[in-house]
Amino acid sequence: MRLLLIFIALVACLTAPASARAFEFHNIQLESQVAALFQGSRDIAEIKLTIDRMVEPGVDVAANLQIINGMAADLERMRAEAGVTSDLDKLAILRRYIYEPGPWNGGKAFSYDLDDPMGVRPENRLLSDYLGDRRGNCVSMPMLMMILGNRMGLLMTLAEAPQHSLIKFTDSEGREWNLEATSGGGFTRESHYRKEMPSLTETAIKNGVYLRGLPRDEMIAGEVSGMLVAHLIGTGRLEDAVAVSDQLLTKAPKSIRLKLARASVLSLLLKRDITDRYKRMNEMTPDIRAYADDLYRQNMAAFAEAEALGWREPGGKF
Repeated sequence: MRLLLIFIALVACLTAPASARAFEFHNIQLESQVAALFQGSRDIAEIKLTIDRMVEPGVDVAANLQIINGMAADLERMRAEAGVTSDLDKLAILRRYIYEPGPWNGGKAFSYDLDDPMGVRPENRLLSDYLGDRRGNCVSMPMLMMILGNRMGLLMTLAEAPQHSLIKFTDSEGREWNLEATSGGGFTRESHYRKEMPSLTETAIKNGVYLRGLPRDEMIAGEVSGMLVAHLIGTGRLEDAVAVSDQLLTKAPKSIRLKLARASVLSLLLKRDITDRYKRMNEMTPDIRAYADDLYRQNMAAFAEAEALGWREPGGKF
């Protein structure tokens, strides 16, 4: 929620315009770790698991990659046994493998975690968690389906909708399909998302914010790495959270999630450094007033940028 405190607004009115303050990394290794995510052509699964380990050090990247490699091998055997080569036939095998119980998954299919469908609990957004308990959400479910689809040679990427992720699949004839990984990986019309999500605005669709297949770097920044920003916020590393957001926004300048995350961090900094410490304006030095003004301006600018792209307050059933 945007911060509109009268106290801060008064500070903004009384201080002179200033250039935006740049936020530096408190952890000097973090900037290079994030930059490394975009170097080379590493598999998305490895990148996702690397970020998971940055959030939860106990994640075993190699072991989980081995599980995914085994799943890809299973899928290739199923494809070869069925003798299919078309993209749509491969997709049918992928859906069966993930969502239907059978010998290929030990009789335990992957399913929607109705206890945490939005992936609110950070541990539930880990790909390793989904591989382990096979209960996922709108973060982990499209991620795994896309990864396995790519291993099968299917052209899949992630796409965003308000508070939701889906798969954009392009078949061999160049036709684009929306796949809903939280509902058996089925085809889903754009009209369905429009109906269920009132905040899915025409402006956002036209600006390529929502329902657009994300290029690799944008997907890594906005969809895959967003979890890292949330982790930094949750652990109180607010300066690092702003710095990482700024770094990722250079790769995904249209990411509403990153812009809103940045705005949220700035609000938390205002609370921590200003409103929780000062009760009256005359208690603040000119430098503190300028700092408060800068945080306020950047907070409002982040929301304004998101709204200009078509973001609206979220609503709907997803």
